[in-house]
Amino acid sequence: MNTPTPLIEVEKLDAWYGRRQILRGVDFNVNAGEIRVIMGGSGSGKSTLLRHLLGLMKPRAGRVRLLGTALARADAAELQALRRRIGVSFQGGALLTSLSVGDNVALPLREHTRLDEATIRIMSRIKLEVVNLGGFQDLMPSQLSGGMIKRAALARAIVMDPKLLFFDEPSAGLDPVVSAELDELILRLRDALRMTIVVVTHELESAFRIADTITVLDAGEVLMTGTTAEVRASDNERIQGLLNRRPREIQVDVDAYLRRLTEEEA
Repeated sequence: MNTPTPLIEVEKLDAWYGRRQILRGVDFNVNAGEIRVIMGGSGSGKSTLLRHLLGLMKPRAGRVRLLGTALARADAAELQALRRRIGVSFQGGALLTSLSVGDNVALPLREHTRLDEATIRIMSRIKLEVVNLGGFQDLMPSQLSGGMIKRAALARAIVMDPKLLFFDEPSAGLDPVVSAELDELILRLRDALRMTIVVVTHELESAFRIADTITVLDAGEVLMTGTTAEVRASDNERIQGLLNRRPREIQVDVDAYLRRLTEEEA
């Protein structure tokens, strides 16, 4: 039996900002139909990894393939075509404050399709219903709560029925009840729309509630990829430190610090 090709393939990915290495040999695959959580603490490299997965940064070393497209070799037209097949819900929502909720959701359809306005309005309202915002299309973003902004951004991300959905820090800034409701919504989207979903988060409770598999990132390295049970049972000290919220020991290499200052001055 043929093994299906993963929708996302990351192989030996390295990333730097200047002389500082952020990602170190990152390897993992994401298969169709799963919810993959990329989990790690602040500064672990999650945001940099997400930028590479979205094609916003090209690998300096290693390989990223998304829906069969090698991002390092893709030209602008190929990247644009690829982005029409994915949805992204950004951490802060990124709604355009000058547009109504309905117009925010309809924006991808107006930019990337030739559908008539009546069809666009119907499709955008259907997606608002999916995220429990039916009837809110005429409100402005400033009139929404934090949880409603997240759901409106999610409606915009799925309005073109993407094959792959990226969700950046869905629970950030939300109270526990609203966060749990959003987690349930993510699960329903996967089941109802058969989407493959990648969630980037540092929220442990949310990660273990929604994930099929978890990739644990720390200091730019993948510590492991496994089911929620496998991650919980891991004997890796860094993983257990993250799960049990143990502070890391801060070690200062004085010679390296002085050398870095000298290099920066040079």
